[in-house]
Amino acid sequence: MSSEQEALRCSPATTTASSAARNRGGVQRVEGKLRASVEKGDYYEAHQMYRTLFFRYMSQAKHAEARELMYNGAILFFSYNQQNSAADLSMLVLESLEKSETKVEEEIIEHLAKLFSLTDPNSPERVAFVSRALKWSTGGSSKLGHPKFHQLMAVTLWKEQNYSESRYHFLHSSDGEGCAQMLVEYSAARGFRTEVDMFVVQAVLQFLCLKNKTSASTVFETYTDKHPSIEKGPPFVQPLLNFIWFLLLAVDGGKLTVFTVLCEQYQPSLKRDPMYNEYLDRIGQVFFGVPPKQSSSYGGLLGNLLNSLMGSGEEEEGSEEAQQQEDSSPIELD
Repeated sequence: MSSEQEALRCSPATTTASSAARNRGGVQRVEGKLRASVEKGDYYEAHQMYRTLFFRYMSQAKHAEARELMYNGAILFFSYNQQNSAADLSMLVLESLEKSETKVEEEIIEHLAKLFSLTDPNSPERVAFVSRALKWSTGGSSKLGHPKFHQLMAVTLWKEQNYSESRYHFLHSSDGEGCAQMLVEYSAARGFRTEVDMFVVQAVLQFLCLKNKTSASTVFETYTDKHPSIEKGPPFVQPLLNFIWFLLLAVDGGKLTVFTVLCEQYQPSLKRDPMYNEYLDRIGQVFFGVPPKQSSSYGGLLGNLLNSLMGSGEEEEGSEEAQQQEDSSPIELD
C-alpha cells in the first residue's frame, strides 16, 4: 500500500465515514431480524427487543440510530395493525428527539406527521403523542408548535372528516388555501345553507386575531371563490361577506375611523354570533391601535375562550410570519 493510500485510510474523515457506514450496516442487520420476527407474528418479543435496543443506543449517545430504528419499527407495527406497539415506539421517537435536543427539521416534522396519521384517531395515545410532539416542535420560537406540523395534521384530520380539529390546526399553520378548501367541504357536509358565510367569517377573524393577515385574506378569497353556494363577488349577497371584504381592506389601510364606521354599520349582521364583536375588539387593538378595554363585557365561558385566543404578554410586532408563530395561542373552536 502506498503512503498516500495509507494516509487516506487513516485520516479522521475516512475513519468517521467508515464508522458511520458500520453503524448503518449494523442498524440494517438488526432491523432485518426484527422485521422477520414481526412477519412471523412474534409481536410481543419484537416490541421488547425494539425497546431494549432503543435504550442501548441512547446510552451510547447514538440518538439518530435510535430514532431511525424506532420510526421504522413503528411504521412496521402500524402495517400489521399493532397499534399499541406502534404508539409506544412513536413515543420513543419523541424521547430520542427530546433527550438529544435535536433541532427541528422538515424531514423530522414529516416523520412525526406520518406517525400521527397512522395512529388510531380514537386512541388516547394519539392525544399524548400530539401534545408531546407539538411541544418539541416549538424549537423555542413557536409557542404552540411548528406551523408545518400543524398543517400536516390538519390535512390528516380533514381526510378523517374531523373538521373541527382540522380547523384548529389550520389556524396555527400558514395554509390559508388548504383551510378554505376544508371549510367549503365542512360547510357542505355539516352546515345549513344559511350558514355558508359564518364558516369563513369565524376563520378570518381568528386569523386576524393571531396577526396572520396573509392567511386571513387567502382563506376568504379561496372560500368565496370555491363555495358552490356563494355567488361571485364582491359585492356578495351575504352582508357578513361584504363586511369581511371591507374589513380586510380596512386592515390594509390602517385607518381607525374606517374600521369604527364599518363595525357600526354591520352591527345587525355581527350580532349573529356573540363572539364576533369580541374578536373585533382584539383586531382593533392589533391593527388600529385601539387601547384594550379595562374589563371584558363577557365573563365565564366566553371570557375564557377569548383569553385563550388572544394569549397574554404580547411581543412587539415583527414580520407577519413571525407574529403568527410567536403570538399563536390556544383557540377554542366549538
